[in-house]
Amino acid sequence: MSRSPHKRSRRPVVLGAVAVAAALAGGLLIALPGGASAAASGLADDFNGDGYRDLATGAPGAVAGGKAKAGAVVVNYGSSSGISAARHKTTSQSSSGVPGDSETSDRFGTELAHGDLNRDGYGDLVVGTPLEDVSGDVDGGLVTILWGSSSGLSGGTTISDPNASGHDRFGQSLAVGDFTGDGKADLAVGSTGKDVWIFKGGFTKSGGAAGKVRLDTQIESGAYPKGAVQLAAGDFGNDGTDDLVVGSSAGNFVYRGASTGPTLQTEAGAGYASAFAVADFDRDGHDDLVVGTDFVDILNSSVKGGYATVFYGGTAGVDTTRSAAFSQDTPGVPGSDESNDWFGTSLAAGDVNGDGYPDLAVGADNESIGSAEGVGNVWVLRGGPSGLTGTGAQSFNQDTSGVPGGNESADMFGGAVHLADHNKDGRADLSVGAGGENSDDGAVWVLRGSTGGVTATGAVSFGASSVGIGNSGNDPMFGDAMSGS
Repeated sequence: MSRSPHKRSRRPVVLGAVAVAAALAGGLLIALPGGASAAASGLADDFNGDGYRDLATGAPGAVAGGKAKAGAVVVNYGSSSGISAARHKTTSQSSSGVPGDSETSDRFGTELAHGDLNRDGYGDLVVGTPLEDVSGDVDGGLVTILWGSSSGLSGGTTISDPNASGHDRFGQSLAVGDFTGDGKADLAVGSTGKDVWIFKGGFTKSGGAAGKVRLDTQIESGAYPKGAVQLAAGDFGNDGTDDLVVGSSAGNFVYRGASTGPTLQTEAGAGYASAFAVADFDRDGHDDLVVGTDFVDILNSSVKGGYATVFYGGTAGVDTTRSAAFSQDTPGVPGSDESNDWFGTSLAAGDVNGDGYPDLAVGADNESIGSAEGVGNVWVLRGGPSGLTGTGAQSFNQDTSGVPGGNESADMFGGAVHLADHNKDGRADLSVGAGGENSDDGAVWVLRGSTGGVTATGAVSFGASSVGIGNSGNDPMFGDAMSGS
């Protein structure tokens, strides 16, 4: 899923340079993952097939191949002890087998998505590089599939823009789902145009997609941040086919999946969504859609610091008459609603306490705490028989007991969040990215799930240098994006 469009307008797109370890600059993959089992697990985010879910994180400002801001992606592998810095692989366009070349300001890893696209049992990672110059087309954009294997991500295939002259920033949003109902994972790609392209499964390493469908949407096209700035997949009608949600400045539109391609069902909430999340929070068999709205100034909202709205699914798809909004003024949610907190800037769903109901992580990466501005904070809201609730919500930042580090201005803790069970204990772990940590070096935190919810006990944190990305006075922004967030 894509990141917030307005956030990029606040921070210049052109970031400072970083130094990547010599191995990355030379096109090698940094560090080797642990051994994988003989048979791949089939999990969509298990890139080495060992049965543990992995964490994919972008460092779009990293130097690669000696080029500033070329970008890189890092996979930290799950294990019985969870995520650690040591078990990782770092990939760029200078890595062996990855198509293209690392070029200045490409920002490889700006957008991420995952799924088993070629049905070999290994999860594959889709990387959006919307600022890539393609055949003279400035910021034309490019999408690359990095293929999973027993040794982790290995090699890649380019998904080219079918309408390069009609828009820019191809790959600024991504979603994987079975939108045609044939049992194969498809890939949806957005740009600054109205056209969203669905590349049909099954994919092959040599030929890419099996076909493509053009979806002409109700959104506005034009200079960024227009077009499809957010995409998400979910089976809201419980009919066995995924639906596609397209977020734009004009609104958030839900398209019902069908064999011939998605068709418009409804509009869910106002435009300028900062993030989407999808899960069946009340376990009624229908996926539910959460829309983050962090930049409320545009909407003249009575909520000052941002909010997240859940629209529940039903037999007809997303039901806009069944919704609930959450902010820092919601009973049970710690904190208070303040201007420019950016509550809802990132979202992720997963069952953190193992009760069978998915929970929701919400990031507010501009939250100020004490005298420090732009520190960032993350909340976890509970799912249950009645859906999401603020009751029992948890709150975390770098000053929370047990969380490594300390709050500093402009850390942007919570700019990306992710929920997944990385150690197979039946409870989702909370991963948090802070691209602004240590003057935009960036860092990642992983907090364990437990029967009582997310716990800071045993929390781990690691920065760019721990995964082979140089950070001396530069801006890799490791943690700025996570696949599944």
